[in-house]
Amino acid sequence: MRKLFALSLLAGLLGILAVAAPAMSKHKSLEIDDNYFVKKGAPRTVTVHVGDKVEWEWEDGAVNPHNVTVKKGPVKFHSKTQTSGTFEKKLKKPGTYKIICTIHVSQGMKMTLKVKK
Repeated sequence: MRKLFALSLLAGLLGILAVAAPAMSKHKSLEIDDNYFVKKGAPRTVTVHVGDKVEWEWEDGAVNPHNVTVKKGPVKFHSKTQTSGTFEKKLKKPGTYKIICTIHVSQGMKMTLKVKK
């Protein structure tokens, strides 16, 4: 009887965790302004966890169009080229993503996104 109770309790807890895990994912917001993903002087590497949602937000002062493009990584993705708004991506695969703006890569507009398990 105790084993049955313990197994039922364990199954219930695992069910709760399976439902709650996606709700526990985090949200990371990054600003895009003229020719940077990460402000000058800040590290160009951002670390998040699998399941986190990353949002790139074009700042109001941005005059030039930009995009978010994975040059190298476990999954390739690409935003449209825009001067305002946001682009969101929920990251499901761990690894290192090398991200550039295809328009301004020669001006150093690049970053690294590390997704950990």
